[in-house]
Amino acid sequence: MILEIENMSLAYGNIEAVRGVSIKIVDGGIVALVGANGAGKSSTLNAISGLLPISAGTIRIDGQSTKELKPHQITRRGIVQVPEGRRIFGRLSVEENLLMGAFSRNDHQAIAEDRDRMFELFPRLKERRRQVAGTLSGGEQQMVATARGLMARPRVLLMDEPSMGLAPLVVEQVFDTIQAINAAGTTVLLVEQNALMALEIADHAYVMEHGEIVLEGPGPELAGDERVISIYLG
Repeated sequence: MILEIENMSLAYGNIEAVRGVSIKIVDGGIVALVGANGAGKSSTLNAISGLLPISAGTIRIDGQSTKELKPHQITRRGIVQVPEGRRIFGRLSVEENLLMGAFSRNDHQAIAEDRDRMFELFPRLKERRRQVAGTLSGGEQQMVATARGLMARPRVLLMDEPSMGLAPLVVEQVFDTIQAINAAGTTVLLVEQNALMALEIADHAYVMEHGEIVLEGPGPELAGDERVISIYLG
């Protein structure tokens, strides 16, 4: 078990955003966390990353609590987040953005090799390696954000709404990339409003509603579950 969240709750002031959430992430798979807007998905990822304090429960990496860890220490233990809205360094070049993802590493030769591997995974970024990242399209910026996360050599890549705001054709490319990343050995925890596409590629999935996990199971099975359909289609 790489990552385990047990009975986690968190609040914004007096408003409880997440209640009693339990999620298990084993090595090698894709886990989807889906739900309508405001269900608590992004808050859950931010808590895992150490960006939000939890009010109850436990988050463990390799069986060890993250309670006393800062966000950068969680990253060094292999839990890396690609944030919602991409949040790239808009004034830096594509290549500089990728190198920022490896800021905590000092293995310079391996960093260069990983950069080249990112350019193989994302040929478009190689073509634009010197281009200022803020001038890229939304889909290209998502590639930069994902590649930057991978430069940290994550064991688990937390992806927060990677398809947000993208054209349908680009969304398909994003999901193909997620599968390629996983096939190359990186475990993925995927938060998505685009539930059906996320469930189709997930080995296991959790459905959130009003801050709680209401369903879990194999992704493709949940994609056809009437309760899931009712959450999204009413």
